[in-house]
Amino acid sequence: MEYRNIAIIAHVDHGKTTLVDGLLKQTLKLGHGEEIAERAMDSNDLERERGITILAKNTAVEYNGVKINIVDTPGHADFGGEVERVLGMVDGCLVLVDAAEGPMPQTRFVLRKAIELGLKPIVVINKIDRNDARPEEVVNLTFDLMAELGANDDQLDFPILYAIAREGKAFKDLNEPKEDMHELFDMVLEHIPAPKVDLDAPFQMLVTNLDYNEYLGRIVLGRVNRGTVKKGEFVQLMHKDGTMTKARVVQPFTHMGLRRIEIDQVGAGDIVALAGIEDAQIGETVADLADPEALPIITVDEPTVSMIFQPNTSPFAGKEGKYVTSRHINDRLKREVMTNVSLKVEEIRPDEFKVSGRGELHLSILLETMRREGYEVQVGAPQVIIREIDGEKHEPIEHLVIDVPEQHSSTVIGVLGARKGQMVNMEPQGTRTRVEFKIPSRALFGFRTQFLSMTQGEGIMSHIFDGYAPWAGELKTRQNGSLVSMEDGVAFAYSIWKLQDRGSFFIDAGQDVYVGMIVGENAREQDMNVNVCKNKKLTNVRSSGADEALTLIPPKRMSLEDALEYISEDELVELTPQSIRLRKKILNPSFRK
Repeated sequence: MEYRNIAIIAHVDHGKTTLVDGLLKQTLKLGHGEEIAERAMDSNDLERERGITILAKNTAVEYNGVKINIVDTPGHADFGGEVERVLGMVDGCLVLVDAAEGPMPQTRFVLRKAIELGLKPIVVINKIDRNDARPEEVVNLTFDLMAELGANDDQLDFPILYAIAREGKAFKDLNEPKEDMHELFDMVLEHIPAPKVDLDAPFQMLVTNLDYNEYLGRIVLGRVNRGTVKKGEFVQLMHKDGTMTKARVVQPFTHMGLRRIEIDQVGAGDIVALAGIEDAQIGETVADLADPEALPIITVDEPTVSMIFQPNTSPFAGKEGKYVTSRHINDRLKREVMTNVSLKVEEIRPDEFKVSGRGELHLSILLETMRREGYEVQVGAPQVIIREIDGEKHEPIEHLVIDVPEQHSSTVIGVLGARKGQMVNMEPQGTRTRVEFKIPSRALFGFRTQFLSMTQGEGIMSHIFDGYAPWAGELKTRQNGSLVSMEDGVAFAYSIWKLQDRGSFFIDAGQDVYVGMIVGENAREQDMNVNVCKNKKLTNVRSSGADEALTLIPPKRMSLEDALEYISEDELVELTPQSIRLRKKILNPSFRK
């Protein structure tokens, strides 16, 4: 069979997964008989809830006798490791760009990687039905970006398609819209090169992804570089350290639509899955038994942010979770590192682990997954990873793009300037302004919430790691102290009502609290110990109707990302399957002075 292997790359929310839905729906009508749900490729709960792709996944469609393997990649900068890992499996890419927003930071990042690998791009201008769409201008911006990233002449001569992915339409000519995606399929067959196939050479495949099945055990995924492998055949697994392990292919699979199909033999050019190779890690090579030869190991960019993970030590520890010891956390983190290539784990002490990743979201998705699995864990504030270059301290810098209504732009620019941001570009776009900054990564901790309130929820911001630069100096990102409980017990409405003018609360009346737990944000700069467990003393002098009505301001609900952004150096986030609490590292107030 003839193959085409393509990745769909774009910035977050530009419509990658929706485009894959459209492609699947049209080809599966041809007889595979599967119902396609909306955002079918976003298969895990967190992806569905947040509306983002976290893990790169592959599917396949058949068109005019050619099998097209499609890899849907994440658009968020924190999951760049997923993108880097899968680009080696494909020969071309669909670069999806929003017709109004144009190329954004993550478009730049994945495009740079694709150009370095020599992939042939097809540019798809999506969402052309938007009122503020400017397709011709966006095509020019994309061309400029590719030229800036060093694309060769062949890559710069890219074909262009216009799409409304949500309606399953893609066409070459803006003036002649079509009702389906046939022109996109034809363009893939015409412009994306077929993989070079040598079926008679010794078998060779690089492991680019791992899966697990309770019946078959570990499943390795990757593109077959050369040769073929049959069911039951023995192969060599070539480890990163140069050692080899003999393994048997229990069952080869190929993909069609959303299904994995069992077949007896897989060959070069196809993206396949092999069951039975138990010890495989991402980046290792599965090779021919008699003539093993290793492929280059996958390298991904280094992590930029780290957090300290510990077992939960609060007075409420063990009440909700199933896995509460440091051994459980250690085992879980070791498992995660096997599949999450851009994550690093270092054991500092037997009950303390330094976990490094691409950004806050990258680490918070891991934490959210762990607490849903029944783990209890407490984590410290995110820290940037400092490097020493030529004897000087360097820190990670982000390329930040903000798109705000015109009236808010000066306020946002002022705040980012105070956070050591340097403006590199500014352009008005109708009633909105788009501003680009170079800014230290640590300056963005806690900024998103402030940004949304400054722009009344209308601002759009996105950022991506841009390299290392000399340390920018001291930076103060949090202005307010915390309200910390000084009593164990249940919070009373009366106490909260009395303390409302001191700050805003994170807890409801009737909630259990402990000494050292953070119950709210102080209106002033320093921390303040408060007693929320004090009820009103009742006497027989007043009638019960003479009391004032207690009107409580609704508490501020903290999501996991909000909590991680909020805490300072001496505070922790306590995560259990049902709760997210904030606490001081040292619970006893007399030891904290």
